[in-house]
Amino acid sequence: MMTSIYIILLLAFDFNPDIKEVVQEYHELTNEVSEISFIDKYHGSKDASVMAYVTSIAMKQAEYSPNPLRKLQLFQENKTILNELIDTHRTNIHLRYVRLLTQENTPYFLGYNEHIEEDKLILKNILDVEDETDYLDYFIRANTSL
Repeated sequence: MMTSIYIILLLAFDFNPDIKEVVQEYHELTNEVSEISFIDKYHGSKDASVMAYVTSIAMKQAEYSPNPLRKLQLFQENKTILNELIDTHRTNIHLRYVRLLTQENTPYFLGYNEHIEEDKLILKNILDVEDETDYLDYFIRANTSL
């Protein structure tokens, strides 16, 4: 009985994972199975930073579809979600990082490159500041053109 109450209480509160763990796990994904597991694990989060990583991996699922139209649809839907998140949370460093990372790794013909310079400028400025997001600096430098 006590276990049931504990589980209900846990489910009643918003799921808010530690963003450092999410970032680490995101960079350790190696295949479709681990990516789907990541999406399933974090898709319920309302945290914009977590949503950025989930959206990025959801966008990446396009590469596993054999149908070219479905590939484009998955990509476009998640690109829109990511851009809308950034429109709402313009200063969120995780959103900017994920979008830059995605843009730099997306085939040019898809045309998802219109925000590269803007995102690079914001990220470059944050790299020069000592703050609570310093753990992200390594990933920004290792995975983008900065």
